[in-house]
Amino acid sequence: MSIKPLFSHGPLPGYRLILCVAAAAALMFADTRFTRMEDVRAQLSTLVAPVQWGVSLPSDVLNWGALALSDQRALVEENRRLREQILTLSHRVQRMASLTAENVRLRELLSAAQQDEVPFITAELLSLDPDPFTHQMVLDRGRRDGVYVGQPVMDASGLVGQITAVSAYSSRVLLLADASHALPVQVNRNGLRFIAQGAGDYEALTVRHVPDTADIRENDLLTTSGLAGRFPAGYPVARVIRVEHDPGEPFARVTAAPVARLQRSRHFLLLFPPPAPSVPGEGEWDRELSESAIEAARMLIGLPPQGGLLQEQALQDRALQEEER
Repeated sequence: MSIKPLFSHGPLPGYRLILCVAAAAALMFADTRFTRMEDVRAQLSTLVAPVQWGVSLPSDVLNWGALALSDQRALVEENRRLREQILTLSHRVQRMASLTAENVRLRELLSAAQQDEVPFITAELLSLDPDPFTHQMVLDRGRRDGVYVGQPVMDASGLVGQITAVSAYSSRVLLLADASHALPVQVNRNGLRFIAQGAGDYEALTVRHVPDTADIRENDLLTTSGLAGRFPAGYPVARVIRVEHDPGEPFARVTAAPVARLQRSRHFLLLFPPPAPSVPGEGEWDRELSESAIEAARMLIGLPPQGGLLQEQALQDRALQEEER
């Protein structure tokens, strides 16, 4: 049995690698030094394109089939969820009709004013602010649609935020979760009023200055109180998830989770609440008081009288005193 030498077929196989490396180096040198290689590369790409398309065709077909099947399953599942939601909402509407009629009768007995429906328009999400330290988004409604700064924004679950900037065709929304956002809220169970402020987290709000003895519990629903005049009263804002009491501290630490789907909603409602009643200013208060009452009050606090009967009486008294002297 004879052993063949390692290079029994001659030196040709050893030079193949060297020739390939030399050809690759020459092509790279020509590509960097001569612009004519761009045309060659373009022609080669045109020739190779059908081959690339044919090679990727099986994987594209498989991906398209998987996507079609997944979309069909997703649509079937979404259709099932929507049917269940329709049944649930129908049941709530039936119950709401009787409650609305009862509310109307009670308001008539109390001679209370009726609460009108708040008009609104729909809007869709355009983009989110990429800054991780702010929680803002842009909607596809603007000044031409009547949008204004300070307008409340809601989704299907609850309050989302308010408009902070408006252009002709879009508007910017400051979300509840932003650390610079705060609004007055009240506990739906007992009417206690507090301030809910964003904590820089989509899943948490901080309820400020809650007395340690306040009747607030986990799972309490917080709604808009309407006191600031910007958000109409009665809209859901958040639900209390944690109440912490520290011995010796005057205030409890209360954390609530927004009921709105701040990170998942794409469609929103822009509300048009009626203008809040104006608070009379200092001049209006003065006009509502009688002149004699105003002058008497000024004398009580040590201010000199300004016009009117009291001033005339003071001048007459002073004149009488001078005559007696």
